[in-house]
Amino acid sequence: MDPILLLKALILGIVEGLTEFLPISSTGHLILAGDLLDFNDDRGKLFEIVIQSGAILAVVWEYRERLLGVARGALSDRAAQKFILNLFIAFLPLAILGLAFGKAIKANLFNPIAVATTFILGAFVILWAERRDHRIRIQSVDEMSMVDALKMGIAQAFALIPGTSRSGATIIGGLLFGLSRKAATEFSFFLAIPTLGVATVYQLYKERALLNADDIGMWVVGFVSAFVSAFLCVRWLLRFISSHDFTPFAWYRIAFGIVVLATAHFGWVQWTAH
Repeated sequence: MDPILLLKALILGIVEGLTEFLPISSTGHLILAGDLLDFNDDRGKLFEIVIQSGAILAVVWEYRERLLGVARGALSDRAAQKFILNLFIAFLPLAILGLAFGKAIKANLFNPIAVATTFILGAFVILWAERRDHRIRIQSVDEMSMVDALKMGIAQAFALIPGTSRSGATIIGGLLFGLSRKAATEFSFFLAIPTLGVATVYQLYKERALLNADDIGMWVVGFVSAFVSAFLCVRWLLRFISSHDFTPFAWYRIAFGIVVLATAHFGWVQWTAH
C-alpha cells in the first residue's frame, strides 16, 4: 500500500473523528481536506463513507451500557421503547428529505466555496442562539416527548446542506426547543447512530462496484483513526459543555470560512469549484 495514501487516510480519519460530533460540519471539513489532499474522486468519496462507521462506533462504545440497557428492554420496558421511538421519529425527516433532494444537493452544493459560505452563515445562527434567553424545559433525553423528537429531526434535516453540521443543527435546535446543553448534545450523539449507520450502509450498497480488496489497508487506517479521534472528542465535548457555550465554535466557523473564501478569491489555493 502506498505510504502517502495511508497518510492521507490517517489525516482524513482524524478529521472525520474530530468534526463529526462538533458543531463545525464533518462533511464540510472532509470536502475541504479531500480537496487539499487531492483525494476527492470516487475512491475518496467511498473512503469517507467507510470511515463514518468508525465515528459511529465511538459513540456506541461510549454509551454501550445505556444502549445495551435499551436493547434488553426493547420488548418490555416503556422507557426503552420511548427512547427507540423518539430516535426513529427524529431520524425520519432527514431520511425522507435526503432521498428526495440528496442528488440535487450533492450536484450543486458539495464544493468548497458553498461549504465555506455555509460555515459562516451557520456561525451566525449559533451566535444568535447563544444570545437568546435559554429557558430549559428538558434536562435529560428521557424527558423528551415525541414532538420534541420530531423537532430535533427537523433541525437535523438542515444538515443535508454541506457545511451546516448535523451535530450543530441538532444541538442548537435542541437549545432553541428548550433542551439543556447536555440533553441536546447527548440526543445528537444518539441520533447519529441510526442516521450515520443507515447512510453508511445505503451509500456502501450504492457504491459497491467501487469496493476493492486492495483498499482494505487504507480503510483500516481511516476507520481506526476516526474511531479514536471521535471517542476522545465525544468525551471532551461532554466536559466542555458543562461550563462553556458553543460560541467558540461559531468564531472558528467564521474564521475558517473566511480563510477558504479568501484563498479562493486570491488564487492561493486552487479549489475544485469556484
